[in-house]
Amino acid sequence: MTDNRSSDLLRDLEQVVEVNLNRHFATAKEWFPHEYVPWTQASDFDGPLGGEAWDAEQSPLSDVARTSLVVNLLTEDNLPSYHHEIITLFGREGAWGTWVHRWTAEEGRHGIAIRDYLLAARAVDPVQLERARMTHMSAGFTNAYNNETSLHGIAYVSFQELATRVAHRNTGRISGDPICDQLLARVAADENLHMIFYRNLLGAAFELAPDDAMRAVCDVVTTFQMPGHGIENFTRKSVQIALAGIYDLRIHHDEVVLPVLRSVKALEATGLGPVGEKARDELLAALAELDRQATRFTERRAKLDAARAARV
Repeated sequence: MTDNRSSDLLRDLEQVVEVNLNRHFATAKEWFPHEYVPWTQASDFDGPLGGEAWDAEQSPLSDVARTSLVVNLLTEDNLPSYHHEIITLFGREGAWGTWVHRWTAEEGRHGIAIRDYLLAARAVDPVQLERARMTHMSAGFTNAYNNETSLHGIAYVSFQELATRVAHRNTGRISGDPICDQLLARVAADENLHMIFYRNLLGAAFELAPDDAMRAVCDVVTTFQMPGHGIENFTRKSVQIALAGIYDLRIHHDEVVLPVLRSVKALEATGLGPVGEKARDELLAALAELDRQATRFTERRAKLDAARAARV
């Protein structure tokens, strides 16, 4: 898709953006981060205020829950870079611009709420957390599809918002802390509305430009990375998270990729030319391989769990 065709598609989608923007305004619920933070658990840390130094024994969370929360928070922290990338892609005028600013404002609550929870609950080492934030944000974030089309960006956020929702929700569930679970359920609800917005745009794109939409979806599915992949030691952390069942290949296949594809009817799309049909064939092959890898991973994890249980 040429730059001109990409720009034309964004203009053609403007009315769809406006409809979904109005739907979002009518559906989204106002909420306040401070209401979800256990302030009564908070106390001063060591430093200028002379409080108590952090110790791991003070944390109510398991190691893997703490790891997942920190990964989720550092991912949210890169919001300034995400805003830059998405407004460069969609522009700041009209319904597109209104959406980008609204999305950014809503996403900003997530980092505020999660960080306040972690500090009030003394769930993480605040010094290590701040150093990790500085390192991660100093590297910034670049859209992996900058040299591709606007449709690649729409396809990516359709899958990414759902992946982020699932990661937040499952982190809350395994945290063992009802306060954490309640907070992350609230954050996940935002992410779900964002996913619906982008997924509806992707569905409209399949009607307007089916070949280009199929190509974009195939490219994104086969190269997908979570937005926090640049976090220091992300691979090691993501393995921890996968072994705990918070987010793994099976979840990615079953609860993220397939639901989006079903919703936009990608696999049964009509009106495809040779380019679209080739992309769909590649997508089907990629899905089969992802399913194979997911099964292999879950089988290996089951063996590890069984061996661990036998040692107890």
